[in-house]
Amino acid sequence: MFDELDRRTSLTGNQVKILIAAIIGDALEFFDYFLIGFVLAFLIGPWKLTFGQSATVLMSSGIGAIIGAYAWGWLADRIGRRIVFIGTVLNFSIATGLLYFTPHNGWVYLTVMRFFVGTGVGGLYCVDLPLVQEFMPSSKRGLIGGLVTSVIPLGVGLGAVLGAFMGTDQWRLLFAIGILPALVVLLIRIWVPESPRWLCRQGRYEEARKSLAWALQVEPSSLPMPTAADAGPVITSNWFDLFKYPRSLLVSWLGNAGAQTGVYGVTLWAPSLFVLLLKVTPQQAAKMMILLTVFGFVGRIAFSYFNESIGRRKAGGLLGLGAGVLVIVAGYNYNVMWGDWSAFWLILAIAFFFADGGFALVGPYATEIWPSHLRTSGMGSAYGFGGIGKILGPVGLALIVGSNNYVKPDVPLPEIPLAFVYLGCWFLMAGAVYYFLGIETKGKSIEEIDRELNATIEVAATAQVRQA
Repeated sequence: MFDELDRRTSLTGNQVKILIAAIIGDALEFFDYFLIGFVLAFLIGPWKLTFGQSATVLMSSGIGAIIGAYAWGWLADRIGRRIVFIGTVLNFSIATGLLYFTPHNGWVYLTVMRFFVGTGVGGLYCVDLPLVQEFMPSSKRGLIGGLVTSVIPLGVGLGAVLGAFMGTDQWRLLFAIGILPALVVLLIRIWVPESPRWLCRQGRYEEARKSLAWALQVEPSSLPMPTAADAGPVITSNWFDLFKYPRSLLVSWLGNAGAQTGVYGVTLWAPSLFVLLLKVTPQQAAKMMILLTVFGFVGRIAFSYFNESIGRRKAGGLLGLGAGVLVIVAGYNYNVMWGDWSAFWLILAIAFFFADGGFALVGPYATEIWPSHLRTSGMGSAYGFGGIGKILGPVGLALIVGSNNYVKPDVPLPEIPLAFVYLGCWFLMAGAVYYFLGIETKGKSIEEIDRELNATIEVAATAQVRQA
């Protein structure tokens, strides 16, 4: 039955609907996630928030995202992709809407609600990619997965635009608008059935055939009915089974950790460093970040195509090498001017083509290299483990420059190159892991990947028996 899917060279209207639903979900998901950055700018002064209180509000969603990625990812392997996708959207939409009722000086309320926003966002990212990929032919899986992640900067940009036009006493409206992602639930209910591959693994073969027939826009009777022999044994997901696939674990966990540490360190530090190093105003620094965002968006589109044209391993190596080298070079040119232009700024913008653009590979690839019964569990564990980068990136740089206040640091300028070597090495590590340890999935069906991964486990088990 899935051979019929893989023979397709173009997408049907229903497959495009699946893609659109995921794109809207991802864009609005990160719109909700980053709203707090714009809202906090309105509140720090009137509420007289301390650094510790502000940091607690900001970090709570990151902690929630790590927990949500593990929990929702595991649940999607147990009860299905579609229902969990809907659950994650409701999770972060309702939590964001409840922020409208934040009381004056209610930073504790903000912290708690932001934690729940984070759990939904972390879960959706780990569920929607597998849901989309399991409806797509193998020849387009890498491209489609990359395109889904490419819209994330648009969600952040939407929050920036709305924040720029809101009055100081209208910040609650931003949270009210955050309820909009709940509309995605309606799109999912109308458009997308359960993943046919998940249904097959549950032994629900007729439902699986109907689901795939809907995606291909054909009569179910025109597709072969899968059998138990075709679909393989019904397997109940166990989170600890992740450790039976050490190569998948190392590649997805370390790749995510390296990429997230590097990109969060650079992104969170860049505006402050522009102010400190280039002596520009905060408003000018924000405008300078637009160029980095544009390069990142273009990079995500490019890496979506690299996934299919040069393969996942080479694309991952390119991400790490390009981002790592350019970030280090930028650090050593922090005080260099090319005419009227800052070399530091321009080199970082080019680095973002690889550093941010490479996330069109990081997420989709972390989904592909796990067997079907562990796909969302593995993806969630990788994204969750990589979430430590949200802390290691900015805090690590702060420790290197000798300051424990990484919002408005008194930066010892000679330490800037070393700090950027630190961040660059995280990217280089991710690239090396992808290139040398990665499992090439280009052009392979999900069933072929499953067979290869499970064959490795069988060989290892046989060797242990013989040794015993």
